[in-house]
Amino acid sequence: MSMIEFKDVNKFYGDFHALTDINLKVEAGETVVLIGPSGSGKSTLIRTINGLEPVQGGQLIVNGQDLANPKTDMNRTRKNVGMVFQHFNLYANKSVLENIMLAPRLVLHRDEAENKKVAMELLDRVGLVDQAEKSPAALSGGQQQRIAIARSLAMKPKALLFDEPTSALDPEMINGVLQIIQDIVSDSSMTTLVVTHEMGFAKKVADRVIFMDKGQILEDSPTKEFFANPKEPRAREFLSQIIR
Repeated sequence: MSMIEFKDVNKFYGDFHALTDINLKVEAGETVVLIGPSGSGKSTLIRTINGLEPVQGGQLIVNGQDLANPKTDMNRTRKNVGMVFQHFNLYANKSVLENIMLAPRLVLHRDEAENKKVAMELLDRVGLVDQAEKSPAALSGGQQQRIAIARSLAMKPKALLFDEPTSALDPEMINGVLQIIQDIVSDSSMTTLVVTHEMGFAKKVADRVIFMDKGQILEDSPTKEFFANPKEPRAREFLSQIIR
């Protein structure tokens, strides 16, 4: 069963055609990595999946709901689709623990004792249980991104989206965050989409690689096949520039 399906989806910003005739299926439990040059539409594509960017034309079906239909309850969709952003988006006026507990409390109405238990387990999972009472500002960028991942997992989503999760980090912080994402992918049955420029990471975690350029999907291949022999000349050119 497809968790996510794009059918001839188009997205515009004014006159700019950001996504052109996107057709894509992502099965439940699958891990898909999106790569391509900056401005190719990767982030826009995954932001449409939880309704952060509305689409114009076509169908976008997520967990059985058509997001292109204006009658669709987007709050219901967002309960099941988590998002980890480039710049963490943590609440500066709340502790690390409160950042993780807030959405399950307000949206899921989770019992407070259970909510705290889940949050502490997730902090342990990302290696930051000793930082629970600190302010996000007291943490490094890598630690803040780990908290953002824990916060998304607290909702127990069916799908988790990562929008270039290491692009704002210092180089020495990147591997730790990527390892946590890799552990999550390997230990869960969640559907996962990751926009990244980290090709070594993509090789390790992805079932499939989507290559985008100029708002179009140019190639959609199994990971080993893509990196061994990309079909599209533009994909070959891209890989030649970033893999030395």
